[in-house]
Amino acid sequence: MPSPFAATALIGESFVGDGANAAHTNVVIGRKGGPVETAWATALATPSGGHVPFMTVVRPSVPVRPLTLFVNKAAAGSDLHERATWGSAQAGLAQGVLDAVAQDLIPAGEADDLLIIAAVWVNPAVHDLDACFRNQRAAAHGAIRAAVTGTPTVFDALAAAEVGPANPFYTPSPEVLAASAPEAAAR
Repeated sequence: MPSPFAATALIGESFVGDGANAAHTNVVIGRKGGPVETAWATALATPSGGHVPFMTVVRPSVPVRPLTLFVNKAAAGSDLHERATWGSAQAGLAQGVLDAVAQDLIPAGEADDLLIIAAVWVNPAVHDLDACFRNQRAAAHGAIRAAVTGTPTVFDALAAAEVGPANPFYTPSPEVLAASAPEAAAR
């Protein structure tokens, strides 16, 4: 009888750090034999220019468990960006996944039956491989924790919306926020 863990797809997100060495990771966790496996295999088999999904390894020839597909959000550019993507960010993702298994966020006994797709942002301006690793490790673990615990909740999202949206790339001013509200557009 299959376990109820990840009976359907679990989805999580985490952003850690700031500046060029920040990490932004989205994960989808699901069982082999389900839609996540189809997406996992399809992504692995259909690379595109600058985006080559690959299996995350903790060491060469030692893939993490659950098997984790690293999907880069930014096309690999400079030598340092490539080293960060395939080196420090991959190592951080691997360690973050294994941290989640070691802490029983993902049951170790289920790991061989699960798959993870991780969409990972590595800024082309990255300049510190160690910071990239630390941030990616924390972001991977945070995204998995969010997926498993179902956080943030819709109420958390609504509370954040009351303050207004913000991200590292754009935060609207209070004036823009007020002028763009549905009731302002109706006037």
